[in-house]
Amino acid sequence: MATSTAKRRVRDNPRAVTAVLSVLGYVLVLGTFAGVLPIYPELERATVDLLSHTIAVVNTFALTAIVLGVRWIRRGDVRKHRAAMLTAFSLIILFLVLYLTKLGGGGEKHIDAAGLAYYAYIAMLAVHIVLSAVSVPVVVHAVVLGLSHTPSELRDTAHAKVGRIAVAAWGLSLALGIVTYLLLNHVYGVEKYAMALAPLVAGRR
Repeated sequence: MATSTAKRRVRDNPRAVTAVLSVLGYVLVLGTFAGVLPIYPELERATVDLLSHTIAVVNTFALTAIVLGVRWIRRGDVRKHRAAMLTAFSLIILFLVLYLTKLGGGGEKHIDAAGLAYYAYIAMLAVHIVLSAVSVPVVVHAVVLGLSHTPSELRDTAHAKVGRIAVAAWGLSLALGIVTYLLLNHVYGVEKYAMALAPLVAGRR
């Protein structure tokens, strides 16, 4: 009974629920950036690198789930679309936990590049961050509507319109995040990784 009552309240007030959840998310992220949330352990460089790689994998799977979700809804397969989008949303929650742990633990890294490559990286990173922030309320709103309404009820809501905006902003943000990860950790950090692996390779000879 309590569950049905809560679901009805969410269904009747999706914008209010979206606002509350979005504000909570912003407070958590901004509090971590400002360093006013002393809840994170201090991390070693190896842990930071591991978290960076894990985050990239999570984001890749999330982007894949979004693409599949769009494909399935265009084919009219609501069940698969719903599963894909909830999977993507769950992965983004996991990303947020990993990212805030890395950021709060002092895991800031700087790209070893200069000139055009550096400014291109900064531009992509800036767009990625802006889109990540902008996509929060639209993604949350689309998910809130999807979870609180039946497929037939969703036709009378803004779910489809909000969902298209969410997919565009969210998808591009994820794609840029993956590209900047590759530039930061592999393209311009490849020499550091090669130097770190050199003793291991030599020891096997």
